Amino acid sequence: MADKSEKMKARLPRGLVDRSPQDIRAVDEMIAKIRAVYELYGFEPADQPLIEYTDALGKFLPDQDRPNEGVFSFQDDDEQWLSLRYDLTAPMARFVAENYDRLPKPFRSYRAGWVFRNEKPGPGRFRQFMQFDADTVGTPGVAADAEMAMMMADVMEALGIARGDYVIRVNNRKILDGVLEGIGVTQDWQKLAVLRAIDKADKFPLSEVKKLLGDGRWSEENEEGDFTRGAGLNADQIEVVISMTNSLSAVGAELTETEYLRRAVLRRGGIAGQFAWSITQFPGHSVLENPKFIQGEDELAQIQELCARAGYGPDRVKIDPSVVRGLEYYTGPVYEAELLAEIPNEDGKIVRFGSVGGGGRYDGLVSRFRGEPVPATGFSIGVSRLMTALKNLGKLDTSDVIQPVVVLVMDKDTQSLGRYQKIVSDLRRAGIRAEIYLGGAGMKAQLKYADRRGSPVAVIQGGNEREAGQVQLKDLIEGARQAAAIADHAEYKEARPGQVTVAEADLVAEVRKILDAQAQERARGGQ
Repeated sequence: MADKSEKMKARLPRGLVDRSPQDIRAVDEMIAKIRAVYELYGFEPADQPLIEYTDALGKFLPDQDRPNEGVFSFQDDDEQWLSLRYDLTAPMARFVAENYDRLPKPFRSYRAGWVFRNEKPGPGRFRQFMQFDADTVGTPGVAADAEMAMMMADVMEALGIARGDYVIRVNNRKILDGVLEGIGVTQDWQKLAVLRAIDKADKFPLSEVKKLLGDGRWSEENEEGDFTRGAGLNADQIEVVISMTNSLSAVGAELTETEYLRRAVLRRGGIAGQFAWSITQFPGHSVLENPKFIQGEDELAQIQELCARAGYGPDRVKIDPSVVRGLEYYTGPVYEAELLAEIPNEDGKIVRFGSVGGGGRYDGLVSRFRGEPVPATGFSIGVSRLMTALKNLGKLDTSDVIQPVVVLVMDKDTQSLGRYQKIVSDLRRAGIRAEIYLGGAGMKAQLKYADRRGSPVAVIQGGNEREAGQVQLKDLIEGARQAAAIADHAEYKEARPGQVTVAEADLVAEVRKILDAQAQERARGGQ
């Protein structure tokens, strides 16, 4: 007898989740709907490996000096560093660069898959999660960015999210870059720190965001009190960034489409004019004449016009210059898909799910492999987060999945097993999910197994039924309902609820009849 003290403990690593059949089916249903929209827009499926050379992920890792920081990395037998992919975009960029000459340009592709983050797990923060991306490589103009925003609006509605319960928010990183350059923030690490600080504005109070813009912030979310290095801005610079972000957010909320376009054309009456009062408080500012700022404003106006002409008004695609996105590799327009509906979470509390996907233009990602400009833009959907929201909205109901009919095994000799196997095969050929019980338990335990599986019907054939050319069919759904109304055990045995004896030749037709009756009952219950 084995020593119980040596028994290995079964435990799930932190930051990972086991997936239930319901969740897997819900994801499959959701991905099928998203894929249909991507295909409608002319995108083609593609896939890259889960593992890449670490240097292919490059400077876009959280910390390139420590290969294991932020990503899961290891060395192969020739001491090359390999990493599990951090997102789907960097592997796609490597693939395009490696196959550039044979691919059509623009190259329009989509991919779904798992990505991995070597980060401290927490609520809603996992080490493994799924993304579903679409990317266009080789289109320099913002028409490709406008198309991404429109496609994401179509995805939301294809998933059953009503107009008014979502919005695609669009901004341009060039605007913020122009502001930062105008106030003297030119170092790349500072710009990235500012972006990440602003990106936390919907999670942290303003006082904590200011700490991230300044010297840094000690975390209060855990006992260790981790320290996050700040952007190192001085007080005046912080006030300009905060004022700019708040003012731009108000602009996105208040301006109508026509008014926004008119002001953009007038230049000083556009975005710049709305928050110039805050910029002018900083000595030596030059934001309003900054080329990046001007170009960013122009591009936003073009996106707004393209979307409007295609019928995507601000109720679906909205210019919102408070969107920044935290990743470093974005170089132009950025966008987020946000759910506006108040949705019950897993605990039944009403919450705003917020962003369920995002993306933007990343003109430098493919270029670094080729040494020449390669424009690209793309969008990534957070599959698990969106699935949770859709399930809680009742948009992904997989309860109508019919579990398999279970054929009980009453006799275990080879000849009898062959007869049971024929019954299962007949059901499967008729398109009915079915399985033969392959355990070692008796009839009572087999019926308990079928109940636990949620099976609709159990097929029973003992020696007497076999000799008579018959089978017993136990309607497990109706039987459970009838049994609940029968209090006395003797009465239960006498009634034999939900159980009929039929000719073996009529097996498939009779099982089908039971399944149809159950389907009608479910339909009546759903009305």
